[in-house]
Amino acid sequence: MTKSLTKLWLRGLKSLMTNLPDGQDDYLRTMTKSPHPPPSDTEPATPRESRVRPRPAAWAKGQWVRSYHSAPPQAGQLVNHLSYGLYLPPGKTARGLPLVVMLHGCKQTIDEFATGTRMNLVADENDFAVVYPEQSKHAHAHRCWHWYDDRDAAGRGEAHAVVSLVEALVDEYGFDGERVYLVGMSAGAGLAGLLALHYPERFAAVGLHSGPALGEAHSGITAMDVMRRGTRHDPIALIDAATNMSAYPGMPAIIVHGEADRVVVLKNAEQLALAFLRLNGFVDAMGAWRAGRTRETRDPGVVTHDHVMEGRSLVRLCQVADLEHAWSGGDEAMPFHSDKGPNASAMLWEFFRDQRRRRRPTAAERPAAARH
Repeated sequence: MTKSLTKLWLRGLKSLMTNLPDGQDDYLRTMTKSPHPPPSDTEPATPRESRVRPRPAAWAKGQWVRSYHSAPPQAGQLVNHLSYGLYLPPGKTARGLPLVVMLHGCKQTIDEFATGTRMNLVADENDFAVVYPEQSKHAHAHRCWHWYDDRDAAGRGEAHAVVSLVEALVDEYGFDGERVYLVGMSAGAGLAGLLALHYPERFAAVGLHSGPALGEAHSGITAMDVMRRGTRHDPIALIDAATNMSAYPGMPAIIVHGEADRVVVLKNAEQLALAFLRLNGFVDAMGAWRAGRTRETRDPGVVTHDHVMEGRSLVRLCQVADLEHAWSGGDEAMPFHSDKGPNASAMLWEFFRDQRRRRRPTAAERPAAARH
């Protein structure tokens, strides 16, 4: 019986991987591959040199610090020691600076992500710090975040480690705790979605680039299905099941996605927009419009839908023409980055800069009368 069930499972997996769009079959093999691959005798390919001059290296003009953070242990969690890179812009003291948290995708290092996105160059121009947490190869052979597995031993544990890192950096450097922004690419966008759901009080806004829809995937196989088709269930119902809407404080979100993405199809971006419309109070549990208005802007290469409440854009969906599964307007010499489309890093900061998470005073800080 065991042998026959194994054959059935393998046959089903083979069927699932048949006729997948380009890139998705490779992603599924990455997601399900053993974390301890056999050694290879072949030499690694020489990375392509950036064609951009001057090259937007990970440190740009400021200070680039590599270190690691030991998160408080949780039972069975995959991440404890979290490596990271911290970028500080030149000529500024760290105290009071905003902080942008950048979560890379599969098969990326933080140096490649910093170079490909050019976020540090935007930080130089706009005076904010950037931190790049790095997934451990011990947790996943291809550095994928476990965004689809919302358990303490997997995705939730990784999210907890990122929050612990952010809190430690805010304490150590004096960054503005009301202006901490979260960005993710692909699998990193999936983890950013988990953080937005479970730790909304820690972040002022979130940016999701080429990310999967929230709430439905719970394994590598179901993650692949979501990426390929979007969620099969109502994204609003999935959000209501994942969080307590009556207590949720809202989360401004910008979603950037390529219209030609065949790894994470565009439907995911549309469903993410619906989810964040719900999280920000634009629609009710049935999807009926409650508040706010929508405006559409068409610029060369990108269509933007802004959902505005009280004069402020809280949900922004940017659909980039001809862009595949890659960072828009990045350094095309880096894997998973493209020179097509507008500069996504600049677009993200333009959305973030007016968002702020008001910190609730502690019991000790509140007036005595208010504590009774």
